[in-house]
Amino acid sequence: MKICVVGLGYIGLPTASILATRGFDVIGVDTNPTIIDKGNCGKTDIEETGLSTIVDAAAKSGQLKCQKDVVEADAFIICVPTPITSEKKADLSYVEAAGRSIAFKLLTGNLVVLESTVPPGTTNNVLRPILEESGLIAGKDFHLAYCPERILPGNLLNELIKNGRIIGGIDEDSRAMAKKIYETFVEGNIYLTDSTTAEFVKLMENATRAVNIALANEFALVADEIGVNVLEAINLANKHPRIDILHPGAGVGGHCIPIDPWFIVEKSKEISRLIPLSMKINENMPSYVISLILEAFSEAEKEIIGAKISILGVAYKGNVNDARESPAVPIIQKLKYVGAKVTIYDPLVTNFRFEIERDFKKTIFESDALIILADHRQFKDMNLSVIREMMNEKPILVDGRNIIDDSDGFIFRGIGR
Repeated sequence: MKICVVGLGYIGLPTASILATRGFDVIGVDTNPTIIDKGNCGKTDIEETGLSTIVDAAAKSGQLKCQKDVVEADAFIICVPTPITSEKKADLSYVEAAGRSIAFKLLTGNLVVLESTVPPGTTNNVLRPILEESGLIAGKDFHLAYCPERILPGNLLNELIKNGRIIGGIDEDSRAMAKKIYETFVEGNIYLTDSTTAEFVKLMENATRAVNIALANEFALVADEIGVNVLEAINLANKHPRIDILHPGAGVGGHCIPIDPWFIVEKSKEISRLIPLSMKINENMPSYVISLILEAFSEAEKEIIGAKISILGVAYKGNVNDARESPAVPIIQKLKYVGAKVTIYDPLVTNFRFEIERDFKKTIFESDALIILADHRQFKDMNLSVIREMMNEKPILVDGRNIIDDSDGFIFRGIGR
């Protein structure tokens, strides 16, 4: 069977590579020539344990070929991005473009699977009409399904294989055909449903996470107000057998949680109340961090204009190189706006809108304040007494990830602490 995977990003390339190692003839399609060239050489810039080995094996086997154009195949898997617009709506232009490119090559008996995160109804109401411009009818002449990815950055390959998957088809035959492909590499359970339900389930998963994070963040704000250490309070509350409160932080990032829940709101503006409120709470956390920084500077009797402020970590979460939608961006922008001299250090991130200093000591030398925005292992193991000696008088430490236990010698602020 020949499978054409459209979109060789964070999900598409690993999926294409795994399918190739399972014996499928895979054509990976992308518009980025660098990604195409590296894929054909068995290389990738995605830093995930074991991924480079899989991509290399797929390329060397001859089962994976990467190129710019879609070709005729037995099945097509769409893994293109779905960014959000300024109006908090899904930008489906990449999905639509992928659908049109496939429509030109669609043959009777083919299967098309959409993996991109989309608003409910997209597979049936947006992608289907585009594919039917081929003259073929979905459910009669070709099969159509939706199968959302379920992975955690930093553990991509393991979750791609081990996690259960949901396959939503427009009919029973579409679901069955898609299942035959995914069960060749998915070791978890595969659950079958309709396409709109599968789309909704994917959004529910990320919305649940966003709401739970917002609740933890709100607890942190209240804790500051009443003079309680939120970490101690959460630890005690979680001793209840049915309570599992998450930890608060400087904000949420990544391609899923800050974006996907808005796709539910887009479809149900009059009904959705909790989700948009939770999203706003999370979006406001960078402003809260700025307020902590200003408080600390006031306590230190320091002027923030011209002060050297060192940002430690711009990845959206610890121990990954992914800075998409990172809350560090608005924090850095605000600090620059008020006149601070900002230096940035991240041992993992290479692609970021601001310059990253690669020398840790140079970053913190004669700094007035350290702002921790990613919980990388390196930052948890820092020798603060040594670092303090390298900084200016009355050093400030603002912990946006609550990873520092002992801040002795610093003017300290933490999230809810």
